[in-house]
Amino acid sequence: MALSDATRRGILERLGRAESSVSALAGAFDMTLTGMKKHIGVLEQAGLVTTDKVGRVRTCRLGGRGLMAEAAWIEGLQQLWEARFDALDEIVEDLKRKEQSDGPEHA
Repeated sequence: MALSDATRRGILERLGRAESSVSALAGAFDMTLTGMKKHIGVLEQAGLVTTDKVGRVRTCRLGGRGLMAEAAWIEGLQQLWEARFDALDEIVEDLKRKEQSDGPEHA
C-alpha cells in the first residue's frame, strides 16, 4: 500500500504544499536518492504522484487522482469505528445502571 509508509505520507504532505525535485525530497527526508526514487515509484504506481524530467531534474507533484479514494476509505473506517464505540458506550452505561440498581452489596 502506497500510504502504509510514513515517508510516503510525508512526501504527499510536502507535495501538497508545492512540487519538488526528487533530490530535494531526498534531502528533506535525509535519505539517498535511490531510496527516494523507490518511494516516488510506489506513489506513481498508485497514481498519487506524477513526475516530469527536464534535463537532469525530475520534478514531482501530486497526481491528478489526488487522495479522494483514500479519503473516502478512511471516512468509511471512521464511521465504522464510531458506531462500534457508540455501541460499547451503551453497553458500559447499561452495566453501570445495572450495578447501581443492584446496590453496592452486589458490586
